[in-house]
Amino acid sequence: MLENLINWLLIAWQLLLKNSGWMAWNLFLALLPFALSVWLFTRPRSRYYWWIGLLLLATFLPKAPFILEYAIRFMRDNRTNYLVWAITLILIALDIWLLRSSRSRSFKWWFGFLVFIAFLPNAPYVLTDIIHLIEDIRENYSVWIITLVLIPQYLLFILVGFEAYVLSLINLGNYLKQQGWGQFVLGVELLIHALSAIGIYLGRFLRFNSWDLVTELDNVAGSVGDDLTAKRPILLMTITFAIVTGLYWLMKQVSLGIMLRNSQAIAHSEENYNADRSNAL
Repeated sequence: MLENLINWLLIAWQLLLKNSGWMAWNLFLALLPFALSVWLFTRPRSRYYWWIGLLLLATFLPKAPFILEYAIRFMRDNRTNYLVWAITLILIALDIWLLRSSRSRSFKWWFGFLVFIAFLPNAPYVLTDIIHLIEDIRENYSVWIITLVLIPQYLLFILVGFEAYVLSLINLGNYLKQQGWGQFVLGVELLIHALSAIGIYLGRFLRFNSWDLVTELDNVAGSVGDDLTAKRPILLMTITFAIVTGLYWLMKQVSLGIMLRNSQAIAHSEENYNADRSNAL
C-alpha cells in the first residue's frame, strides 16, 4: 500500500513538472495584458498591483534565459537598422515633450496600449490548451491521476488565464466609462473578442506569436490575407468568437458579483469602525 502511494506521488510530481514550464509561460503571456490594463486604465492603481508583478516575475523566470538570448540576437541582427533607432529616439523625444502637458497621453501610454492589444489574445488562448489535457489523458494514466492531478491542474491554469482576460476588459470598460464613453463598452468588447478569435487562430494553427507583429510583420500580414479568408478559418474563428464571448459574459457576471460583494463588505466594515469610534468618543 505504501509503495503504491509513493509511486502515485512520484507520477503526480512528474506530471506537475512536465506541464509547469509551458503553463508558466502561457500564464505570463496572459497576465501581461492584465498588468498593463491596471497600469493604463486604473487610477489610483490597486494596492494589490505589486502582487501582479510578483506573479509576472514568477511565470517569466523559467523562460528568462531564452527570452534574454532572443532579445540579444534580435538587437544584434538589427543593429545596423539605423531607421529603427532613429524612430525610437524621435519617439522618446516626442514623449518627453508631450509630458509637458498633463492632458496629453504620452507615447509611453500609447505604446503600452498597443502592447496590451497585441498580447491580449494570449489570455483566452489558454482555452485551446485543453488539447494538451486530452493528450495527457491518452497516456493511460490511472483514473486517480487524471481526476486528482491532471484535471485540477488544467482547470486552475485555464481559469487563471481566462480570468486575466475578463479583468483586463473590465478595467478597460471602467476606463471608457470614466472618459464618458460608456455607450461604446459593449461594442469595444465585441471587437476585442473578434480580434482575439483571429489571434487565437493565428497562434494555434499558424503558430504565430504576439511579437511576430514586429519581427515578422510581412509573414503575419500575408497569412491574414491568404488564410483568414478561406471558409475553414472563418468557421473556426466564428466558433472561437462565440465561445470566448459566452464564457466572458458568464465570468464577467461572476467577477462583478465578487467585486460588489467585496466592496460592500469593505464599506460595512468602515461603517462599523466609524460607529465604534464615535461611540468611544
